[in-house]
Amino acid sequence: MSTYEPPVTTTAAVILAAGAGSRFAGPDHKLLTEVRGKAIVRHAVDAARAAGFDEVIVVSGCVDLVPVMPDDVTILHNERWEDGQSTSLRAATMYADARGHRAIVVGLGDQPGVSAEVWKAVAASERDIAAADFGAGPRPPVRLSDAMWASLPVSGDMGARALLRERPEMVDRIVCEGNDADVDTLEDLRRWS
Repeated sequence: MSTYEPPVTTTAAVILAAGAGSRFAGPDHKLLTEVRGKAIVRHAVDAARAAGFDEVIVVSGCVDLVPVMPDDVTILHNERWEDGQSTSLRAATMYADARGHRAIVVGLGDQPGVSAEVWKAVAASERDIAAADFGAGPRPPVRLSDAMWASLPVSGDMGARALLRERPEMVDRIVCEGNDADVDTLEDLRRWS
């Protein structure tokens, strides 16, 4: 007699890192600019890696991130990155679906202060949509079960944020501590240095 075993549910971290960073006026692309000894994007990647996901996926576009990535990270290059964040998120969900992941936790490559503990806390939610809340409402990282992927925007510069706005009653707000600030400008960079 066989016993029922539920299917294995895997979750991938997705770090969106495809944009041009056009508001950043530094000599290098903002994601490659160093903060506290490493590229800004590596802070996000290392936190996601430390959180213990089944896979860590980085969606690149404007700039080649391979030179600053560890070997155990999957890099998806989004050829359509100029068409907005929705295309990066769509590429990530299509890849995650093909790999058999049942959920993704989406973060941003320009948020160096989001810790592994925040990634873990959001990933631990069992709701279809969960988001970190640092005291000012839901923010990345955002957990999306595969049931929500078809509801994501298919065009424009809007990602999971659209679902957070359209379906606030579904969002599991995970109270988190830490710094969720983006590095968009040189002034933002100075706050981190």
